[in-house]
Amino acid sequence: MLDVLIVGGGPVGLFLGGLLARRGLSFQVLERRAAPSPHSRAVGLHPPALELFEQIGAAHSAVQLGVPVRSGVLRGPGGVVGELDFAGVSARYPFVLVLPQHDTETLLEARLAELAPHALRRGVVVQSLIQTDESVTVTALEDGAVTTVQARFVIGADGRRSLVRSLLGIAFQGRSYPDTYLMGDFPDTTAYGSQALLHLGPGGIVESFPLPRQKRRWVAYTDALRPDASAADLSALLTERTGLHVPAQECSMLSAFETRRHTAQTMVRGRAVLIGDAAHEVSPIGGQGMNLGWLDAAALAPLLEQAVKGQRFDARPLAQFSAARLRSARRAAQQAEINMWLGRPLAPSLVPAREALIRAALHPISAPKLADVFTMRWSLPAS
Repeated sequence: MLDVLIVGGGPVGLFLGGLLARRGLSFQVLERRAAPSPHSRAVGLHPPALELFEQIGAAHSAVQLGVPVRSGVLRGPGGVVGELDFAGVSARYPFVLVLPQHDTETLLEARLAELAPHALRRGVVVQSLIQTDESVTVTALEDGAVTTVQARFVIGADGRRSLVRSLLGIAFQGRSYPDTYLMGDFPDTTAYGSQALLHLGPGGIVESFPLPRQKRRWVAYTDALRPDASAADLSALLTERTGLHVPAQECSMLSAFETRRHTAQTMVRGRAVLIGDAAHEVSPIGGQGMNLGWLDAAALAPLLEQAVKGQRFDARPLAQFSAARLRSARRAAQQAEINMWLGRPLAPSLVPAREALIRAALHPISAPKLADVFTMRWSLPAS
């Protein structure tokens, strides 16, 4: 019998596997995909996550692969409104690291292979699970054959459409927001270098972040979901709002997306635990979702070790874990809602008032606190 079975080999499941390997627990990670997804919506690694990556020896490699964003420029129709500096958010990582999710997953998978060879099993599709007081038995299909795995605990890290959550009968309550966006990756033809750009105009926000390999990601608010939009459509929209030219013919990724908020009724049922998007979905505006999942994993790993090594299973620590992590998810969702509200279209007459509000927030007295909020320093326990 395994100590832990992780269902889902995305960035959160892989990271939890690394933490469990460091703690000497026996585990496996079951992933239905044959390889990491080539699509990379999530790109931001906040300082708390990088500090957690140190626990599995992955922080240095991540920083070497990514682009450290040490500040962001906020612009309006009349020019620069202000700049937000991240210098004080962390002694070791005074920046937000931009690294596409595909690269992050590849890095975490390679590190897990070093820490626990063969722990990751790809191409395995979970079918059912049965719990007893002592263990959980999972039935799955692997290479067309039925296989069963027994573990003391099963962890659902299998995303917003979580099968584990469905099999456990846990409600996933929430709603969709009216906010929609169009996103694309292009060669970086700007002068912003490693800075982020937020352009706030009457038509809605435009966000831009540097990517590795001299590329830049652009995200623009749209008045409706535009799944059929072309790279030329996004390029024209960016020029209209910012005055900057983006070469449409060299677009390497294009995606239209909606924004949602959902929360599991509980993250724990018996010996089964949900983490990451399986437990809570927040708007991607602000880049908190993947980081929340890593924070879940870091909080859960020591509890699993204690439970496995304990003489008797005590459900109370896991119940406290669920309550605390759902509180963090609610805070992240509220922060994302504020971010979206600030980026919505405004009547031209109201734009100066919004810029005045932002200038006040960027005052030297309040700016460090704002930088802490945007880099998720609030997510760390008080020292």
